Amino acid sequence: MKKQLNYSKLLLETVILTVAVAIIAAAVYFFLVPSHTSVSSISGLGIVLSNFVPLPLSAITMILNVVLLIIGFFTCGKEFGVKTVYTSIMLPLFLGLFEKIFPDFGSMTNSQELDVLCYILIVSVGLSILFNRNASSGGLDIVAKIMNKYLHMELGKAMSLSGMCVALSAALVYDKKTVVLSILGTYFNGIVLDHFIFDHNIKRRVCIITKKEEELRNFIIHELHSGATVYEAYGAYNMQKRNEIITIVDKTEYQKLMNFINKEDPLAFITVYNVSNMRYQPKV
Repeated sequence: MKKQLNYSKLLLETVILTVAVAIIAAAVYFFLVPSHTSVSSISGLGIVLSNFVPLPLSAITMILNVVLLIIGFFTCGKEFGVKTVYTSIMLPLFLGLFEKIFPDFGSMTNSQELDVLCYILIVSVGLSILFNRNASSGGLDIVAKIMNKYLHMELGKAMSLSGMCVALSAALVYDKKTVVLSILGTYFNGIVLDHFIFDHNIKRRVCIITKKEEELRNFIIHELHSGATVYEAYGAYNMQKRNEIITIVDKTEYQKLMNFINKEDPLAFITVYNVSNMRYQPKV
């Protein structure tokens, strides 16, 4: 029974990763390729190289990904992961499939700017699915990991730097407008991706001092099904002792919590912080 459950989970995970890669490949083929821009991806670099190498984009992307995978195994070791290998191979396969089904595909929007915008929005959906499944599309992620390990550069900065280098490579082939669009596309792609990934994971750390302490504690535990920590706090003016309740909630829970406090104790003292990286909060 346990084996069957594991197989089911593995199958579901594979389906989700495959759908995410298909979305990314569609964004590349139907919007990035017609725009001729080189936006922060190995596929973008492949578009530039296709002007020099007599191979289809899918073949160039496959070669680049395989080379980077080999380098990644030697440099990053086990940090790499089977999921990255799978997605790195599947992406050029999907591109090859689109090349066969839709040969010589032109722009859907007849606008270079709109093509870049559509690419950014669609590819961010696919990448956010991968990142939230603890996977990546390979390519520049591998380059960023190598830079992070050997140059001691923050992963985010390494991704931005490698992405900008790819965007600037458009200057080897295309006009100034395309180069500028590639750079702007890379920049806005990072912003949209941050919104899809990090805003989804952001929680709020809420610190509350209230006269309805017991009611609030019960609400957090039994209604929100969340944890809370209680600290003794002293007012600096009169040294009066009060308890401060601290809890971490998501967006929906935060709204419920604020509604409860406004109803039960409108004069409660509240401070709120955004939290994007946290570990397990014990229920004490």
